[in-house]
Amino acid sequence: MPLEGPARIVRELTSHGYNAEREAVTLLAGADRPGAVLERVIETVPDDALVVTTEHVRTAMETVEAGNEAAVRAANVTETQSQRNSEPTIESSSESAGNAGIETTSGTETTPAPSPDEDPSVSTGDRTPVPTQGGGEDRPETRGARKPIDPSKQAVAIANDMTGESTGTGEYKDFVAVFRDRLERLGSKLKGRVNHRPATSIQSMPGGGEVGMVGLVNDVRSTASGHWLIELEDATGTFPWLVMKDREYADLVDELLCDEVLAMEGTLADDSGIAFVDSMYFPDVPRTHEPSTADRHVQAALISDVHVGSQEFMADAWNAFTDWLHTEAAQHVEYLLIAGDMVEGVGVYPNQDEELEVVDIYDQYEVFNEYLKQVPGDLEIVMIPGNHDAVRLAEPQPGFDERLRGIMDAHDPRIVSNPSTVTLEGVSVLLYHGVSLDEVIAELPAEKASYDEPHRAMYQLLKKRHVAPQFGGHTRLAPEERDYLIIDEVPDIFHTGHVHKLGFGKYHNVLAINSGCWQAQTDFQKSVNIDPDAGYAPIVDLDTLDVTVQKFS
Repeated sequence: MPLEGPARIVRELTSHGYNAEREAVTLLAGADRPGAVLERVIETVPDDALVVTTEHVRTAMETVEAGNEAAVRAANVTETQSQRNSEPTIESSSESAGNAGIETTSGTETTPAPSPDEDPSVSTGDRTPVPTQGGGEDRPETRGARKPIDPSKQAVAIANDMTGESTGTGEYKDFVAVFRDRLERLGSKLKGRVNHRPATSIQSMPGGGEVGMVGLVNDVRSTASGHWLIELEDATGTFPWLVMKDREYADLVDELLCDEVLAMEGTLADDSGIAFVDSMYFPDVPRTHEPSTADRHVQAALISDVHVGSQEFMADAWNAFTDWLHTEAAQHVEYLLIAGDMVEGVGVYPNQDEELEVVDIYDQYEVFNEYLKQVPGDLEIVMIPGNHDAVRLAEPQPGFDERLRGIMDAHDPRIVSNPSTVTLEGVSVLLYHGVSLDEVIAELPAEKASYDEPHRAMYQLLKKRHVAPQFGGHTRLAPEERDYLIIDEVPDIFHTGHVHKLGFGKYHNVLAINSGCWQAQTDFQKSVNIDPDAGYAPIVDLDTLDVTVQKFS
């Protein structure tokens, strides 16, 4: 049977253990005799190649079109055999595919996502060392073990991508607009829970009455008696609320961040100058949230913080990861989500140049693209930028510009803004790099947010329904016409990186995952006491939202 188009060509190449450049697939599909050209490509591609390039295809086309009898005879035999078989034969034996003796991570245990008090389980295994440069000539082969993916079953949708939509100029009115949008949208989730009145209206009410208000946290401070004074602000003004230290909800004050949206109910003092808090509400994820799941057994690999260009980039671990993706153990992994920091960047922290393996930022992305080529070509790849990437630091961060997209073209990844929501076969994944986690961990008590358990800090962002609620701290925020950092719709999965620590758990049925990194400890990290969890790849079953962590370091 003749080849039916790009999808069939990709499946055929994958069955022989090759990835392919998108341009190479297009060139093959447009050939006069794609079956003959494809057979010639497979016969002539160098033994050490992992990726079929346009040059490989052009060379094969020239040979076939020139009428080389041996090539034409081989192509005719292939086409005749194809007519007898509706699908190509797939070799699943690693030995028959030429990779006998290569060890892989075990990948045999599926660990359900733990409750908030559980630690993540890790599957480990030894790996044969591989070279530190992507696509090196001595890399072990892993062909034939992984069956080709049926692209007709894959489904990806993107939401909240603000790339190309930036309107902010940094003027005062832009900041007013974004905070008004935040208050209106998150306030709408709270106004049904309290009898909301504007701040100026409360000021004119008689003392002793019941009152409710929705506003932004403008200030939090303690009194001389150990009580807490919280100032809420809305579009009309501000009003003070007193939380008594002996109330059962007083410990919630420790969780508050300035500029988050909050609702309070209470009783006005006799002079109406202050209200005594009786209850406090966050926008929060409903406890009744029911996550969506895929209709078939399919998996997504969630990684972050690759940091190519750093002297501490763990090339061996990355190579082991991409080798594993080519094996039968990774058969169901059809999606790869990368939550920022593809490269180490330049000038991100003091004396960073002393720790760089690649000093030019564009060269760093070129090298990253070579490593990306090692990923199976039929995986759907989605990437967002991080604070080390060559985009603006202020959030939301637009996706990479056209020059960088042109460099990172391996397997035609989907490049979207930070944050964005990606829906994979009905399962929504909120991708956020995670710079604000530093602020949450610094501001909140250790039992509620820490680097050792980064998913707990993520729970706080879900509770506040905003990925970066506090303005004016370490997290740079860009004013836009709307607040792209609001968690408007509840995601099924929340994926972050940035802090270089591995942690995952469930909050109100939302799976929160911080996926660690691919960079060993740098001198800078030693100076700030960061001990990274490097070389891990959380694998999520999209049909159950169970998690298995594969270790490659």
